[in-house]
Amino acid sequence: MSRPQDRARATVPAPRSSSTHPAPDPAVPLGRSARITAYVLLTVLGVAVGLAGCFVQALWFPGGLLLALGASFALFHGGRALTGTRLGAALPAVGWFAMLLLANTPRPEGDFLLAASTGSYVFLLGGMALAVICATLPSRAALRAVRDAQGPAGY
Repeated sequence: MSRPQDRARATVPAPRSSSTHPAPDPAVPLGRSARITAYVLLTVLGVAVGLAGCFVQALWFPGGLLLALGASFALFHGGRALTGTRLGAALPAVGWFAMLLLANTPRPEGDFLLAASTGSYVFLLGGMALAVICATLPSRAALRAVRDAQGPAGY
């Protein structure tokens, strides 16, 4: 025979958040034409950041390299956050990498922008690694779905 106190304990609901409404997602979904425009602008920005990075990383070696990589990361991650798609991080990376390929091509005069130095290789490989990291990060919607599937206690 069960006691009335045992039944009362079984019906107590799980603790809830003090908020009555879920937090709104800060990223506003873009329309199709706005997203295409953002993709084009992000690609052009990728070319500009790649060109600026060629000069900055060689000009002020340790600090300039970190500044160039930080600008690249900000562009890749910002494109991902702005558009909410992986393409938002990949297209600036394509523009960035295309600019670095052009900067690494020797000219008839023998000039090129990226010298064969440690800083240039770190800029090239580090920037590619940052682009891959930003392009493969899970979206907020995917993280929210995992969190909701786990339940309130996290399991």
